[in-house]
Amino acid sequence: MSTVLKNVRIIDPSRNLDEVGTIIIGADGTILAAGKDAQNQGAPEGAVVRDGRGVVAAPGLVDARVFVGEPGAEHRETIESASRAAAAGGVTSMIVMPDTDPVIDDIALVEFVKKTARDKALVNIYPAAALTKGLRGEEMTEFGMLREAGAVAFTNGRKAMPDTAVLRRAMTYARELGVVIPLETRDPYIGHGDMNEGLFASWLGLSGIPREAEIIPLERDLRIAALTRANYHAAKISVRESAEAMAHAKSRGVKATCGISINHLTLNENDIGEYRTFFKLSPPLRSEDDRMAMVDALKNGTIDIIVSSHDPQDVDTKRLPFSDAASGAIGLETMLAAALRLYHSDQVPLMRLIDALSTRPAQIFGLDAGTLKVGAKADITLIDLDEPWLVSEKNLVSRSKNTPFEDARFTGRAVATYVAGKLVHSAQ
Repeated sequence: MSTVLKNVRIIDPSRNLDEVGTIIIGADGTILAAGKDAQNQGAPEGAVVRDGRGVVAAPGLVDARVFVGEPGAEHRETIESASRAAAAGGVTSMIVMPDTDPVIDDIALVEFVKKTARDKALVNIYPAAALTKGLRGEEMTEFGMLREAGAVAFTNGRKAMPDTAVLRRAMTYARELGVVIPLETRDPYIGHGDMNEGLFASWLGLSGIPREAEIIPLERDLRIAALTRANYHAAKISVRESAEAMAHAKSRGVKATCGISINHLTLNENDIGEYRTFFKLSPPLRSEDDRMAMVDALKNGTIDIIVSSHDPQDVDTKRLPFSDAASGAIGLETMLAAALRLYHSDQVPLMRLIDALSTRPAQIFGLDAGTLKVGAKADITLIDLDEPWLVSEKNLVSRSKNTPFEDARFTGRAVATYVAGKLVHSAQ
């Protein structure tokens, strides 16, 4: 069935387009027209016409770092439940990490993720395969066969790469295949702790994680990326020096990009308050000065993309003393709304936000997404920039409820989500 979205404000970073117009979606789920010129075109026969006056139409969001529990921990999150949470948050494509049980490190498991997604998911699911077998950092997986099976990236998941020689070989192979290597930047030795190292950690009596735990592995990885000429992606940075290192590497021609969790753009270490474990994250929430530096780095393009770093945990892993609690938070449903805080406070333009949430991650990982060009799949997020809403546990779609935005008041949300022209979520 064809669909026509009239009078919408179209923001498409792939065309640097920001104008009020019409989007016409064909019966095959592709975009037939998108822009002010489309207003003069007649609607296809039998098309559903929706008046989107006052609503922004953007390319469907692309979340490049999502952890799910399937296989092995379906009680926390399944591929199906994660896809419903994604649709509710305006996310139409997501890359799922290999940190499962068993680890996604062979062809059969990549195919399992793809088949489950085809059968049950509302949104596009792209599997990232393990960089090393069992994520142990010792022996490379079969890159070529995993790539042919459908893996879009190779990562060591939550773990940094301990062996530089293995990392060099992996980046060399990845370069030949033209795939991206996204890595955590956390030294496992000096990075062992509960929260950001500093005065607040001392007041709370918690062990601190120094900034150097992120900076040292990042600078090492950038050097290996320069040596191998591979496409390297720092999964999540959080401190000013990391942004400076990324900017310097890019200026030298290193094929490097980086992302940041929405949590580190909108929260800081003080939000931990009195040992609130939903704020225990990896990397840890940093100082307000670092948060502001991250916002500036996002605005100027040093930070390429925003991710939810959706990491479902349950009562058994979160309702514990802070030092014993697992790191991680869900984020698919709140990523867009939290990002809009930066728009409403005039810190980051809306075009740059949509670019970081959709167009740029699609470009980095080579996904068929992130654009409203004619002929593209009609993956579209409709956004009401001004709708107020309250995050509550009962309204979260995810199986897990470990959100740092519990009871948060937001302005702006996804009111409708289309995947290949099909309406998969509506707030009404």
